[in-house]
Amino acid sequence: MRFKSLLSVVEVNQTDNDLKIAIDLCSEINAQLSVMVFAVASLPPIGDYPIGTADLWVKERHRDLAALKGRVEGMEMLVRDAGISATITDEYPEPARVGRIAGRHARYADATLVGPDLLAHETLKGKVIDGALFESGRPIFLIPHDTKPTLRPKRVLLAWDSGVECARAAREALDIMASAEAVHVTIVDPDTSSIANGPEPGADIAAYLAHHGIKVDVDRLPSGGEPIADVLKQHATDISADLVVMGGYGHSRTREWIFGGVTRSMIEDPSLPILMAR
Repeated sequence: MRFKSLLSVVEVNQTDNDLKIAIDLCSEINAQLSVMVFAVASLPPIGDYPIGTADLWVKERHRDLAALKGRVEGMEMLVRDAGISATITDEYPEPARVGRIAGRHARYADATLVGPDLLAHETLKGKVIDGALFESGRPIFLIPHDTKPTLRPKRVLLAWDSGVECARAAREALDIMASAEAVHVTIVDPDTSSIANGPEPGADIAAYLAHHGIKVDVDRLPSGGEPIADVLKQHATDISADLVVMGGYGHSRTREWIFGGVTRSMIEDPSLPILMAR
């Protein structure tokens, strides 16, 4: 699909780095930018607390709301100077509601950007990614430090396992892949006996992409006992990919977090920008 609106999720104490990346991406594809800037609210005091604790909590809320207001005003100046169309909203959720609110905002954008500063925030990263990925029906765009994100990449690695999540990711990225010089459909340890893959793994998705005018190569790789995520990252480096497109959480989220999985590994240590859909 063609991306015409992007959501950037920014924590109130972050630098402007993630926002500047979002501005650049929107300028690149002439998209509308939506920004959700949030602060996490402390839970109200309960039980036998000393007198005055409630007053301290109220004062903290006032400080947080004032900080949010100031942050929004600063962001408005940034986007105004950049000359792009943008809307900025602020949220002040309690910790348990961060993911749900991120998901609600993400429903009204074509993709959610998770920039390097937010990716480095161990507490909030998972909440925002889970909310945007599981509760919006939209893809997320993970942007690690020291990378050059673009939505007009020259080379794309499409991680393929014939699953529904991968098919959704491929559909979301059609326009991006159509403008690329090369798209590498990459399958690790392909199972030729699988009904899902067919006798020639990758042939069906390659034909589908070719119908959309996409230049496709199919790369079937052995893992050699290495984690699949590591094989994908290395191959992305080998082909000089600008972007990895992949499905997220082909297994249950609980199983991934307990036993590990490709999605978890890619989120925990991305080496390239990743467009992920579920």
